[in-house]
Amino acid sequence: MQPSFSEYQEMNKRLSPGSPVGKDCLLAFLFGGAICAFGEGIVTLATSMGFEQKTASLMASLTVMALAVILTAFHKYDDIAKHAGAGTLVPISGFANSIASPAMEFKSEGFVLGVGVKMFTIAGPVILYGTVASIVYGIIYWITTLF
Repeated sequence: MQPSFSEYQEMNKRLSPGSPVGKDCLLAFLFGGAICAFGEGIVTLATSMGFEQKTASLMASLTVMALAVILTAFHKYDDIAKHAGAGTLVPISGFANSIASPAMEFKSEGFVLGVGVKMFTIAGPVILYGTVASIVYGIIYWITTLF
């Protein structure tokens, strides 16, 4: 016997654990802010060493991405994410993790059919819809600036 939709919703509501939204938001803010502050620290350090702002920003992005991939490789990124929640989804570190994680998981299937195919399983839609959205927004911006 299959429960009705309303019975299913009631059962789901009763059995699902509650989420401490305030605590989760605070942890996401703190961890995400710490990742961003770390990146800004790299920019500040690089500019104080004489690098141009553009180069320093690139160094910070690459460092944060590399650390995310290294932490993913050693299975520590998920441990951090359990506590940080959405704070680890800071765009560049979360994106690096979303590419490295499936690549590691499917490496046993080979480089072409495993890593090559599965690497963008999670990140692929983000790339696709981000590109499409930027084109659409660019066209809208171009049309609105004509008048």
